[in-house]
Amino acid sequence: MKLEFWKGTSEVYISFVDIQAEFKQPIEYKILTAINAIASGFGVSTHKTAIAFSGGKDSTVLWHIIRKYFPEKSPEIIFGNTGVEYPESLKFAREIGKEWGDEHFHETQLSRTEQDGLKYQAQREVLEWLIKEDRISEVLKEDGKLKNTHSFEKTATPQMWEDFRKRKLVWPAGTIMSYWWCADQYGFPILGKAASKLDARRINIDCFLKFSESASDKEELLKYYDILKECKFSQHCCKLIKKEPSEKLQAELDIDVIFKGLMASESRTRKINFATRGYLFKSHRPHLGDDPFYHCNPLQIWTDEDIWEYIHKYDVPYSKLYDVGYIDNKGVEHKMQRNGCMGCATDILYKNNHQQMLRHTHHTQWKALMDYGMAEELRKLYKTRSKGIPTILDVFDSTDALLENRQCAFDDMDSLVDAEDVKEEYDPED
Repeated sequence: MKLEFWKGTSEVYISFVDIQAEFKQPIEYKILTAINAIASGFGVSTHKTAIAFSGGKDSTVLWHIIRKYFPEKSPEIIFGNTGVEYPESLKFAREIGKEWGDEHFHETQLSRTEQDGLKYQAQREVLEWLIKEDRISEVLKEDGKLKNTHSFEKTATPQMWEDFRKRKLVWPAGTIMSYWWCADQYGFPILGKAASKLDARRINIDCFLKFSESASDKEELLKYYDILKECKFSQHCCKLIKKEPSEKLQAELDIDVIFKGLMASESRTRKINFATRGYLFKSHRPHLGDDPFYHCNPLQIWTDEDIWEYIHKYDVPYSKLYDVGYIDNKGVEHKMQRNGCMGCATDILYKNNHQQMLRHTHHTQWKALMDYGMAEELRKLYKTRSKGIPTILDVFDSTDALLENRQCAFDDMDSLVDAEDVKEEYDPED
């Protein structure tokens, strides 16, 4: 199959049959295809180019190909440091960044809050106080949502704010908007992106669920609301600690083409994107004015097996994270398959998910996540979607007791939860 790498339009149509045929091609063919796609990316750039680098194996191979076959090019390297990177990946990214990238290697920086704000527990107390005082209408829009979080928090009295500060329920101005801040204000990344339909602060969602009169007769949406009423989850962290910091740095560096190590073989969603967009597609970024911005994904037809074949063939360095694993009670060895954020639980309903692996391989970090509140939200998810069959999650009367005595209970959420209405194909991040 001959694919055009750039048609001057984003309307590229490739059949799934052709894509499946491409997956079966030998590594030499795929390297040549990647080279052509990369050349097309460099060819449309009129500003500067960059590689989105995660410290994972896919983006490392992409960077190696560009260094090997385009030695005259010096793209900027944007390492998305989310603040919850695996220590092995963070160490590798910085080491290889210094060796390969030198002054072209850049780490993203998380934003900070501009003013004092209340933690979620304090926000809930303010909400209950406003309801008790019959003042809730002061902070709500007609649709039952908050007018805005800041004006809502300002209704709290000075005495309440003083009490919140004493109880350490205030985020002071200048707080890093980290994964932990996001988990408190929005929720944990539990379930996939399609399940997180409402991208708003949790206190706003609470108000919407409690006061909105916009009823729905769709059974699927009602089931979703039932889950959302009990379980505090959100995908906002991906936008806050990954997407926005990267786009901010791209603007500062005047980037108009970003190379990514995404592969269509990883999910149906990515196959669809490849089928409709091809290797290179156009979008827009404010910092470029009327000039276009391009996304280039040269590894679309590669598979994990291809990546490892390339790594071994050319002796490419990789993060030691992929050598980390554990042996289960049946004697089966499990190795880390993917890089990404340690706090991710979007695949919690799948076997060998991120959190199950993390509990075995990075127990201290896993325990910190669970203690911060993820365990409680997982327990709530189980309660809302359980099949009615008693399990170990029903035995202990508190999450703390469960964590203390049977931490492994969370490893098999896929078999404990009836989640056909929220389960979706897992779309992994490199």
